[in-house]
Amino acid sequence: MTTQPMLYDFDGVERISSSLAAETVVRHHYLHRRPPISHAFGLWQKGKLMGVVTYGVPASRHVQVSVCRSNPDLSLELNRLWVSDDMPKNTESNFVAQSLRALPPLIVFSYADTAAGHVGYIYRALNFNYAGITDADRKTPRFDRVPISDGKHPRESSRSGFTGEVVQRSSKHRYWKCTGNRAERKRLEQLCSWPLLSWSTK
Repeated sequence: MTTQPMLYDFDGVERISSSLAAETVVRHHYLHRRPPISHAFGLWQKGKLMGVVTYGVPASRHVQVSVCRSNPDLSLELNRLWVSDDMPKNTESNFVAQSLRALPPLIVFSYADTAAGHVGYIYRALNFNYAGITDADRKTPRFDRVPISDGKHPRESSRSGFTGEVVQRSSKHRYWKCTGNRAERKRLEQLCSWPLLSWSTK
């Protein structure tokens, strides 16, 4: 699929291989870690890859169950987004919007990490629904074993016997949005178990 270059100042958005997406986000995204990838899209300008967005199954099955109890497989995480700083303002939202339209009917969810200073403005610009903050009701914090340089997800490293540095898990803002045509989106919205809250005071 392509766009008009004069409109958003990029040539097009296309599906790309998971290997190219992983290589790019490991190099450029602040986490520098490969995510699980089910769908990957690249943002191209003059033949150069200027952005990547990936969607995948989260490391914890519990998350999918929490998003859609009746059919967890209908949920997928937007787990990486990188756009070159050389691209103009609003490129990220336009890029993600095009990738969402190319996905099958799904409940797409994502997080904005408070530890990285993120609130989720891009998700608000894309009219994602807001579902509150992770662990908001917990009385005690949770901790992760963080790998030093093996590129694994903290929970994956813990399951495989890796004992890295133990750090407190940061809170994250939760967002979700349904894809597909109008009827498909309405059906998925009814299936989503996450709440629909106001972000106006967040």
